[in-house]
Amino acid sequence: MIERIKERNVWDYLKETELPIALYGMGNGTDMVIEKLGEIGVTAVEVFASDEFVRGHSFRGYKVIKYSDVCEKYDDFVIVVCFAVHDRPMLDKIKALSEKHTLFAPNVPIVNDGVFTREFIEEHDEEFERAYSLLADDFSRRSFIDVLNFKVSGKVEYLFRCEKKKEEIYSEYLQLSKDEVFMDLGAYDGDTVREFLQATGGEYEKIIAVEADEKNYRKLTDKTADVRDITTHNLAVWDKKETLFFEKKKGRNSKLSSSGQVEVQADSVDNILAGERITVLKMDIEGSEEKALDGARNTIKKHRPKLYVCAYHRNSDMYRLPLKINELCEGYRVYFCHHPYIPAWESNFYCIAK
Repeated sequence: MIERIKERNVWDYLKETELPIALYGMGNGTDMVIEKLGEIGVTAVEVFASDEFVRGHSFRGYKVIKYSDVCEKYDDFVIVVCFAVHDRPMLDKIKALSEKHTLFAPNVPIVNDGVFTREFIEEHDEEFERAYSLLADDFSRRSFIDVLNFKVSGKVEYLFRCEKKKEEIYSEYLQLSKDEVFMDLGAYDGDTVREFLQATGGEYEKIIAVEADEKNYRKLTDKTADVRDITTHNLAVWDKKETLFFEKKKGRNSKLSSSGQVEVQADSVDNILAGERITVLKMDIEGSEEKALDGARNTIKKHRPKLYVCAYHRNSDMYRLPLKINELCEGYRVYFCHHPYIPAWESNFYCIAK
């Protein structure tokens, strides 16, 4: 696999550049970038935000200024994007900035398993190659390599050239019918349930939605109150029945923590379903996907549901998840797609039984 990766680590580029470095954004991502830059002996000169969001903020000792102010102060500079982007206007703005400046969007860790590097791919070269060999079409294989090159380099052009609209997945791969039984793990506020309803035109058999975070679960039940034939569970999904601990996060990104503050009851797909049939199984559960697959072993072998598995939480997801699926039940056609998002979030495996 490593010979397919043409890029160097983003941190090497940033260490070697003679141009001033300006960080775009405020928040957790910027914190992580500042920390990593400090480790390699690099200091950013500015932190900036979009002009309309600058309100006299300060961040980590920097006065947050406008992009236009950075342009006035420096003839040329490197932009490091430190926040996640998925709406089309903002993606287009990032693309335009990348055409004017050297721009990187480092793939900082979601579950604290370290930054993604070229050396990581080299260390797991055989596993990456095996995962790549499972991919069912040329688009998936090109996307897989593009996403890996992005994760190493932070160069956003790799993501722009391989992105695929989510609605195309439903028409090309999942091809939903009126007989679907959809199980949504990590249902958040029902966002994927709404995608499912749109893709099926409201014609389906049943929906089972599972969400671990208590606040998100309340949103889920509120926003799906008018959805017919839906069952909801306030549970984490794991490989067995167990009590887990989660970090307390705002929004959708509650995740496991060894010193977590919130006690959450967890159970497996096989236990939740107790043999019940499902036809579509979606997993977006903040790095617990591999455990959840183990806990869905019997369901997958017996019912061979279509699988929609997110692969961007852990560095190892890109190879461990398709290999796990193949181990559980050989004979799936495995597709890989990246949907419009910076960094490489919304990079997913879609698996269809032959």
